[in-house]
Amino acid sequence: MIYNLLGLLASSLALVVAGTLLVKSVNVIASFLRMSEFVVGFIIMAFGTSVPELFVGISSAVAKNTAITLGTVIGSNIANLTIVAGLGVLLAGGIRIESEKTLKDSTWMVGLAVLPMVLMIIGSQLGVIDGIILLAAFCAYGYKVIRERSQFSKEVKHPIKRWQVISHTLLFAASLFLLFFAADLVVNFASLLSVDLALPPILIGLVLVALGTSLPELAFNASAIRRGFSQMAVGDLIGSVIANSTLVLGVTCIIYPISADMLLFFTSGIFMIIITFLFASFVESGQKLYMKEGISMVMMYVFFLIIEYYIKVFSG
Repeated sequence: MIYNLLGLLASSLALVVAGTLLVKSVNVIASFLRMSEFVVGFIIMAFGTSVPELFVGISSAVAKNTAITLGTVIGSNIANLTIVAGLGVLLAGGIRIESEKTLKDSTWMVGLAVLPMVLMIIGSQLGVIDGIILLAAFCAYGYKVIRERSQFSKEVKHPIKRWQVISHTLLFAASLFLLFFAADLVVNFASLLSVDLALPPILIGLVLVALGTSLPELAFNASAIRRGFSQMAVGDLIGSVIANSTLVLGVTCIIYPISADMLLFFTSGIFMIIITFLFASFVESGQKLYMKEGISMVMMYVFFLIIEYYIKVFSG
């Protein structure tokens, strides 16, 4: 257990390093391409930081243990909108929401996060048809963001030379590889620890794997906020929730149907919907996320862990 714990800590540290390097390279590439912060956050980072969840989904589908993927997606969404967003707000002393379009996209996030929950309730599982619906929703929203990119007015601006673009493109590829490799190690060590703790698959995904796969978002958002790219951080959070809820679950259930313990699914799913709605409300309530809202987000994650613990005790 000590070996697995040390391995989890080391691989988590590698994730943080990879996230920092990724932010540095993305800033240079985005500046060269004259892309807005939000579009970079969704297209490049939201998809990139959701790849660990996607790998978990594919692996669990091949192993016919898809409950862990459902737990990972729900747990990752909750972690992203509570502890990741909350710590980001606290580190920055508040995050200013500078685009009206960002406010509207937070509402889209709520709807797309709820979609797989509704499909799961209707059919008691997520199958091939549900997967096609989820992938179609992901493609539709991605197209919408690209089509409306002109409305995200703030660009990532720096004077960039051609050799810098080439070197940072290589850095991006290398850091992305390190990110995937480290995330895979995080999941493996977390799974080994979960065996010692005798946790059910969906609960493993909700807490252990979800925290591990959310570390890239935490590393990226902390670095982006410290560098002054708050719009990129918000775009990454919204995009990650959408990618997890549509792309990850869609690919997974097309390979193999997703089913899980319904008690844990309902309680965690309802909590995720509440958290998603609260985050959207925080974003839409004003032009800035303040320290008190950051503290509330972190405390909500603590509350979530307490609830899941007592549910596990109650269910035996």
